[in-house]
Order: sequence, then structure tokens, then C-alpha cells
Amino acid sequence: MRLDSFDLNLLVAFDVLLQERNVTRAAERLSVTQSAMSASLKRLRESFQDDILTQHGKRMIPTPFAMAMHPDIAAKISELRSLIARKGRFDPQRSDRRFRIAASDYITTVLLTPLLQELETLAPSVSFEFTLPGPASQVRLANGELDLLLTPRGFAHPDHPLEAIFEEQHVVVACANGPLATSPLDPSTFARAGHVGVSISGRYTFAEEWLRAHGIERRIEVHVPSFVQAPFMVSGTSRLCVMHERLARFMAPRLALEVMPMPFPIPAMEEIMQFHATRQEDPGLSWLREQIAHRAASDAA
Repeated sequence: MRLDSFDLNLLVAFDVLLQERNVTRAAERLSVTQSAMSASLKRLRESFQDDILTQHGKRMIPTPFAMAMHPDIAAKISELRSLIARKGRFDPQRSDRRFRIAASDYITTVLLTPLLQELETLAPSVSFEFTLPGPASQVRLANGELDLLLTPRGFAHPDHPLEAIFEEQHVVVACANGPLATSPLDPSTFARAGHVGVSISGRYTFAEEWLRAHGIERRIEVHVPSFVQAPFMVSGTSRLCVMHERLARFMAPRLALEVMPMPFPIPAMEEIMQFHATRQEDPGLSWLREQIAHRAASDAA
């Protein structure tokens, strides 16, 4: 295969096909027809002399060759995008860029939702694709599949730059009409009560990790995969839940919850935003980071 006769746009199709493992979804991601994406897959197969994706029942499975090539191709695409963006000027009023962000429903609720309300006017054609963070987020960041990863500092990638967003405290919530909301919460009452626990994509949260590391046991009656789901499992019950203070105060009036201090101190959690090292000078991403930082500072004021 000669590079000067190879259509480099096929590498973008290769990257998205390997991410989606589905021709229809890959076509939607790139805003092309399904037949056009099928044609790109055919050309990729001819160029690489490999099936790239093979049908297995209703699923498409990447070949060993495609799996081995994907990280390098994704990284090169990220570098090229960064190089092109560095030479351009970002105009939020005219841009139709799509930002890909991994963020929990907690940070989406307390920070990104109000930010997007502002950006609807500031950047009317800019769009966003949100995914939940998980064990694969660091790999996706390193491969250039994410523009930003919003996460506690302890879950950040060790090799890429990051910026602090804010510090978050943890509190306990209980049903405002329940027996646990009528008196100060002490450690023994905390330990005896039923709790709602949270893990995101199979991974313990900052608070869960800290409680486990310090040998603080709780009786978990309900386990949920979402920060926003958790307070709904407290409302109208005698359960407790350890929550981020910003989210707890947002949800409390909506669900008739009482917000109480922890019965023992937990260190503040530092929420950060992280981006690939090659995108440090990306004008569009710099603009977005500034918007996030400004929104966070406004909330703290």
C-alpha cells in the first residue's frame, strides 16, 4: 500500500468503526450515510488486506490486526487534530465542533448542565458528547478519544496535564421527615443505619474508597450505579447516603432530604479536568476549559 495513494480520511473512519463496532452508529458519528460508511469499511479492508471487523451473530468483532493498530492510529489522529486546531482560531459563535467529555452524572448535574445553558447562546452550534467515566477512561484519554476527562484527582491519568476545577466536601443525607434527621448524627448511629452505596462503572467512588481504606463499615441496603439515583433511594426511607455537598444541596429541596455533616471528617475531594498533552494549545479546548473554570468560580463565589 502506497501512502501517497491512500485516503487518510479512511483512518478517521477506522477509528470510529473500532470505537463503535457498528457501521450504523459509526455513520451517525461521522454524519455520513450507512452506505458511505460501508464503502469506507470495504476500502479499509482492501487497503490493509484484513477484514478489520467480522460479523459474529449480531455483533461486529475487531480482528487482531485491527485491535493492534487502533491505539496507534487513534493517537496519530489526535495529534493531527491538535496540529490543525493549533493553527486555527476558535470562534464559538461559528464553530460546529463536537467536544467529547467523560464526566459523572454528579459533575454533569452541578456544573455542566448550568454551563451548557450559558453556552447555548455563546456557542449555538457547538455540541457535546458525554460518557460516564470508568476504568477505560484513562486509555480513551491517552488514545485521543476524549477531549476532557472530569474526575477526582486520584483517578487522573499520570502522564497528561490537568487543571483543578474545585474542591468538594462530603455530607450525609436523610429523609427530612425520618427519625435520623431529628438529632445530630454520631458515628455509631451512622454505622447502624442502612445506607445507599454508589459505584460508577464498577469502580468505587472517592468517598467509598476513603471509607473502606479507613475501616468504616456500613450496612449497604441499596447499591446504585449513579450519584443522581442515590438520593431517590433515601427519600421516604430511614436510609442514609454519603453524597457530594453540591449535589446534596441541589437534590435536598426536590426530594425532601435533610443535609447533615459527616460524623467524622473526610478530606476534601479535588475535582479536576484533564486533557491530552498534545492538545494543550488547542484553541477550542482552551476556550472550553476557560468556560468550565469560570462557571466553577462563579458557583463558588
